[in-house]
Amino acid sequence: MNRPLRHIAVFCGLLVLALLIRANWVQYAQSEPLAKHEKNRRVAIERYAKPRGDIIVDGKPITGSKAVEGNDFKYKRTFKDGPMYAAVTGYASQAFGANQLEKLNDEMLSGTDDRLFLKNTLSMFTDEEQRGGDVVTTIDPDAQKAAFEGLGNLKGGVAAIDPDTGRILALASTPSYDPSTFAGMSDKDAKAWEALGKDKSKPLLNRALKETYAPGSTFKVLTAAAAIESGRITDINAPTDTPEPWTLPDTRTPLPNLNKSGVCKNASLKVAMQFSCNTVFAKLAAEIGKDEMRETAEKFGFNNGELDIPVRAGKSIYPTDINKPQTALTGIGQGSLTASPLQIAMIASAIANDGKLMEPHMIDELRGPDLDTLEKNEPKEMSQPISSETADKVREAMVFTAEQGSGQPALIDNIEVGAKTGTAQHGVDNELPPYAWFISYGKNAQGKKVAVAVFVDPGQDIPRDQIAGGKLGGPIAKAVMQAVLQKG
Repeated sequence: MNRPLRHIAVFCGLLVLALLIRANWVQYAQSEPLAKHEKNRRVAIERYAKPRGDIIVDGKPITGSKAVEGNDFKYKRTFKDGPMYAAVTGYASQAFGANQLEKLNDEMLSGTDDRLFLKNTLSMFTDEEQRGGDVVTTIDPDAQKAAFEGLGNLKGGVAAIDPDTGRILALASTPSYDPSTFAGMSDKDAKAWEALGKDKSKPLLNRALKETYAPGSTFKVLTAAAAIESGRITDINAPTDTPEPWTLPDTRTPLPNLNKSGVCKNASLKVAMQFSCNTVFAKLAAEIGKDEMRETAEKFGFNNGELDIPVRAGKSIYPTDINKPQTALTGIGQGSLTASPLQIAMIASAIANDGKLMEPHMIDELRGPDLDTLEKNEPKEMSQPISSETADKVREAMVFTAEQGSGQPALIDNIEVGAKTGTAQHGVDNELPPYAWFISYGKNAQGKKVAVAVFVDPGQDIPRDQIAGGKLGGPIAKAVMQAVLQKG
């Protein structure tokens, strides 16, 4: 062979070798990422090739699958009480993908999880219909119904937690949507999806979990905990050295109290919580300082950008780069401080659980189509933000506020209830109607507990003088606590 032909032969051989290496690389090294790529249509076809497993609430499915004709997808998703549970399940659509539990547990629900391989293989020989596995949630259906129906036509969110275990008992958001209306591929589904995107009330937002807002006076519960834990308050019944008016540090700006009777002057921590005295809590936050306030907030879950339940929660923020007057404002839940309803419920949960914060979670177990448990979620301690002694004192103040203050709308016969209301300024120079909040916990005679947070964005639908955390959020929190604690 002459030299030029030999060079060409070697070059061609190298090309063939490169092709073989690339083919093997794609087939083996990249097989799994390609097989699971969102743009791989075969993945979507397989996802809806058999009945999807169910999302379970209290032993009963709140989802289903329906056979369809006319496209590559044999089954589409159905939802029972879809609007009520949308904040929990999310959606699963042949055309528009999935989110929340439907997306995060897609392999289990669609039956492609490796743990279902043996079951699926055996079913090929037994002619047993293949289906996905189930996701068993921690949701209490009575609490969920109370939360969703309590919100009604209001725009807002509710979160409820079992303080002893971290199990999320309710997660409701309004206005909501029905995931069934766009679960398929038809023109009707497309129009339903388009209408949701154009809806100015933004029903696709999960206001209980993913969105954050200024928490207002509900944050005073955390400020009280920080003040007691730091030793700045040793007796919650003792007068504080708080003038009225009190001027924000390094400014000439007096901080007003809603109550004009003078009861907030030198008020004890207990009375300050009863009357929601801005001056007392802002002054305490300024004395504690931004670093210690932030550290306490972070122990309760703030600034945690990786809080997965397993759906990732919106990041609640206690700001880091703030001055003294801004630190004072965080003590009353204002300034650049933000929180989700879930985060506020976590504060109440730790207070109710002797200062121990359990990791919030929404999935109890994953199980195969044969009902065998494949994965069990055990309770885990997330942190110990405060001591049990501090928690005792904060609970005493919250119970006093529920019995003698603005928390009275949540009182339940024969149930220990601790509560705190809140309103939060909204918009530039407070030009928008304020947010309304309610934080509470309940404990029955058997020791069963529940922690609840209610958030309401009244918008322009409710007059300003009618916006109050106790009036709007108190009855909702009461209904949720009753649903959990007064079961027969």
